[in-house]
Amino acid sequence: MEYIYSKVIEGTLLHKIVRLSDIEQQEGPRADLVEPDNFIQCSSLHLKEGTTFRPHKHIYKSWQGDSMIAQESWVVIRGRVRCVFYDLDDTIIAEPILEAGDASFTLHGGHTYVILEDDSIIYEYKTGPYLGQKMDKTFI
Repeated sequence: MEYIYSKVIEGTLLHKIVRLSDIEQQEGPRADLVEPDNFIQCSSLHLKEGTTFRPHKHIYKSWQGDSMIAQESWVVIRGRVRCVFYDLDDTIIAEPILEAGDASFTLHGGHTYVILEDDSIIYEYKTGPYLGQKMDKTFI
């Protein structure tokens, strides 16, 4: 990874570059690429076939007087992923397949994902800051 710091305010991280080779060599299936106190969240996922996640939906939270919800996007770099999308009443509404180069964006409603190929690599983006699971999501 490459880190680019301010020349004006010493120690202030301005930009971060992540290479595919960084993700291919990461330890474990998930690595947070951006610290949780930032407004953009990004994790790299390096997953095996059959990996899945507990279905959930993001909840509204109060933030500086405004009500906001975490929104989430997956960008498939390599492999295939089945999305399971839920309607507002928690019923399954669609199950599209994402392939390399495809992206999903969850604005409202619930979701989970099923990894369909070994060695799948995904970038997961969320709005932040991340205040912990209890403040972020509820399980379906």
